[in-house]
Amino acid sequence: MVKYIYENINWTNFSWQDKAINTVFGEVKLMQGKIIGQMNALGFSAKEEATLTALTLDVVKSSEIEGELLNYDQVRSSIARRLGINTAGIIPSSRHIEGIVEMMLDATQCYTLPLTEKRLFGWHAALFPTGYSGPYQIEVGKYRTGEMQVVSGAMGKEKIHYEAVEPKLVKSEMDKFLDWFNNNNQLDPVIKAAIAHFWFIIIHPFDDGNGRIGRAISDMLLARAESSGERFYSMSSQILVERKRYYEVLQKEQHSTGDITEWLEWFLHCLKNAMLNTENTTQRILRKAEFWKLYENTAINERQRTMLNMLFDGFDGKLQSSKWAKITRVSTDTALRDIKDLIEKGILQVTNEGGRNANYVLVDFTRN
Repeated sequence: MVKYIYENINWTNFSWQDKAINTVFGEVKLMQGKIIGQMNALGFSAKEEATLTALTLDVVKSSEIEGELLNYDQVRSSIARRLGINTAGIIPSSRHIEGIVEMMLDATQCYTLPLTEKRLFGWHAALFPTGYSGPYQIEVGKYRTGEMQVVSGAMGKEKIHYEAVEPKLVKSEMDKFLDWFNNNNQLDPVIKAAIAHFWFIIIHPFDDGNGRIGRAISDMLLARAESSGERFYSMSSQILVERKRYYEVLQKEQHSTGDITEWLEWFLHCLKNAMLNTENTTQRILRKAEFWKLYENTAINERQRTMLNMLFDGFDGKLQSSKWAKITRVSTDTALRDIKDLIEKGILQVTNEGGRNANYVLVDFTRN
């Protein structure tokens, strides 16, 4: 029978081939510096917007990896409120969302603090405020006392993907992990983020929520790597895109004898891709900031402001007067007046598609 990595003596003495990861590690470090430079050139409000977007995506996508869909606007609203960022129309959010946001913000904003058992238990309790995961009651705010298997498939035909560390060993394994996390300062924080994620997932110390907490631990170390609580990219968004490979590599490396090169290689490539995607988001935020600077003395009402921001943030589908009316909760006549006013100001234009319902897009103001 194939052994699990934790069945080896001194299983946490991880090793890897530097040669295999050096190139991508160098690229990641370079991109970190580049993104921070780009963001510092943005100005305060655009930087706030970038952080808010990245943190919102991180919370939403980390839950989506686990098959749970959260309301984007509620998450964004909760983060904005906690960070004191002014956004139009604060939306109340559920206790569950508040808990997930609380955990993520504690990890990324208080990244210099030690990671303790008490803090981890607090995160776990915040993730499951009712003591239930779906219909199942779980042990909350403490390490699991039962066996842990990762399974898939219908009842009677289950496939076991992983059997975690025995419950009686969880506490001692976590003590060792936390000691390493808080006291090993030899490793680069980016490499440490990759190892911490893997190590934590192998122990699987909780009844549920291990994936989300593991990703929060990575985010905490990535914040340390950048010496900043400002987040400009979302690792969880990229893990979601590469989810199939994420699980494949985890499954393969859980049987390794301690060489985790393949995991580190995957993690660094995923991080690099997350940063590449951020460059596109940065360009959009930059364009939005330039636009509002250009039109800061132009009379624009609250409805128009809301819709213009939506267009800059990546509006789904085509903008028509009926959609405008529905989103801003006004009559079609009022919506048309708002749109016409923006056309006259050179901000919106009608597309050439014709047809019964006219579509409207932003004018390319960068050429002005």
